[in-house]
Amino acid sequence: MTAMAREPARRARGAVTSKPPTRPSRLRLWLRRRRGLARPAGLALLGAGALGVAALAVMAADPYGRLASLWESAAEIGAGAGLTVQEVVLEGSRNTPQVLVREALSIRRGDPILAFDPQAARERLEMIPWVRTAHVQRHLNGTIRVTLEERNPFAIWQQDRHFSIIDREGKVVESASLGAFGPLPLVVGHRANEGAAAMIDLLRRQKEVNDRVEALVRVAGRRWNLVLRNKAEVLLPEGQEEAAILRLAELQAKQALLDRPLAAIDLRLPDKLVLRLPQAAQPAAPEPVLQRVRNGRG
Repeated sequence: MTAMAREPARRARGAVTSKPPTRPSRLRLWLRRRRGLARPAGLALLGAGALGVAALAVMAADPYGRLASLWESAAEIGAGAGLTVQEVVLEGSRNTPQVLVREALSIRRGDPILAFDPQAARERLEMIPWVRTAHVQRHLNGTIRVTLEERNPFAIWQQDRHFSIIDREGKVVESASLGAFGPLPLVVGHRANEGAAAMIDLLRRQKEVNDRVEALVRVAGRRWNLVLRNKAEVLLPEGQEEAAILRLAELQAKQALLDRPLAAIDLRLPDKLVLRLPQAAQPAAPEPVLQRVRNGRG
């Protein structure tokens, strides 16, 4: 066989044994299609890195002064572009004095809105006694939105002849205009504000007793006495107030004990009931019998 005859045969065998070309993977196809975006993305990453390095350099050189100066400059530029405070919207305020809210926000119409710090304003607002929590939002359209959650007046606390309105947690929220909040329970004494809510809740579950109570008095910061509207005093045991009030309610239902002219009802002993009458009703002590003693001279 000649060389020219063998050549087509080798080509035919090579065509049979060679592998078909493989299809590119999905990842490679995706990368090829987005090859044009690689350069802008790389430039953006480099720019962000450069800004981060610059910011770190500024903070390292002067962590507060220069950064604050840069922010103030940005705020002034924003104000020149119309980014100023136009309106302050206040929600949830019933008892919080408006003058204290204005002082806490410390902002006026026309001030640069970028210079306003919502976090700092929130912290100042929550220092106001009436404010439990505050939410402050800054909108670039010029609106500052403030939402307050206030404390609710719960009782009047008397200590050293000083009266204050307290909430359920015992926090003082008002020391003036006490009559503006309607009738509230009265608690008296050192640390009486701390446990007032639990005692008032116990009394409210026993209406016949609660209707006759004028004040709750904390004794030595440990236990409680009840002062009734008829000026009688009920001495409660330490740590057993609930059982004692329930016992008092049963005595009232059976014997109308709280309506009797008594000076004190002592419930501190679980197996005894000690009643004390008013001083004027106490039986008079017998007068001493005077005897004339003869001196022996008749």
